[in-house]
Amino acid sequence: MRTDLDILLELNRDYIRSVQASDVRCFDEILADDFLCSTPDGSLLDRKDFLKQTAVPVKISNLQAHDVNVRVMGDIAIIHARTTYIGPDGRMGAGRYTDVWARRGARWLAVSAHVTRC
Repeated sequence: MRTDLDILLELNRDYIRSVQASDVRCFDEILADDFLCSTPDGSLLDRKDFLKQTAVPVKISNLQAHDVNVRVMGDIAIIHARTTYIGPDGRMGAGRYTDVWARRGARWLAVSAHVTRC
């Protein structure tokens, strides 16, 4: 039987892959209706605006998550991680993110994301 940790690690991989691939369909499945995302430019996007932004192909490549730390607290989980990527100019970039997941019914759904760049 898969543990909550196994499920959340897989969802985290799906999330990162979906950012890189502009996979709106995957995000449509894993984002809660009340999802909010704080972006590196200080904007706060609701689910609809996040999906709209996701549909635009990203200009970065080789997005990877490192040092993934999953903390499960009952029906809430917080995932912290570091990212690296290659920018459109070919330079390496880095950042961090914090995602909050909530167990709703039998599923884990992303309810919040906060993204920074270094």
